[in-house]
Amino acid sequence: MASIIKKFFSKKELDVLQKYCFNRLDQNKDCVFDTQSFSPAWYNDPLMNSFLNTKLKIVEQKTKLKLFPTYAYWRYYVFGGTLTKHKDRPSCEISVTVCIKKYDNWPIVVEGTSFELEEGDAVLYAGCDQEHWRPGVYKGEGMAQVFLHYVNQNGPNKDHAYDQINKNL
Repeated sequence: MASIIKKFFSKKELDVLQKYCFNRLDQNKDCVFDTQSFSPAWYNDPLMNSFLNTKLKIVEQKTKLKLFPTYAYWRYYVFGGTLTKHKDRPSCEISVTVCIKKYDNWPIVVEGTSFELEEGDAVLYAGCDQEHWRPGVYKGEGMAQVFLHYVNQNGPNKDHAYDQINKNL
């Protein structure tokens, strides 16, 4: 199921997102230290949640499913960051990983298929069913990445809509 979506974010959207991410990093607040990646991350960020909703139709078209949004999460991978092989929780039945800004290449691998994203590009995959990871460690200055998660309205994880089951994760 994993597939690339070129230009998921427009140039205008990227301009706003890049400035926003750097402002959030400069403020150095409201983030958590993500132990999975050894990088700062933000859950339930208002701007990213807006994209979770505004991009819903595109994700529904690509998956041919009616979806409920669950949550958005963004991370700023730092030099030396890692992402080991894993599957996500049920709220991530349909996942979209989008590159906002990067200073070096570092592909995401989904079930053995490697995807190198340019800024604005996305990978669509089944987050709780497909193993995904990034090889080695990140060697660039930084990389902003947003994760938009959804569930099938008629699927086994529909009760995770709007992240109602795992609100505190």
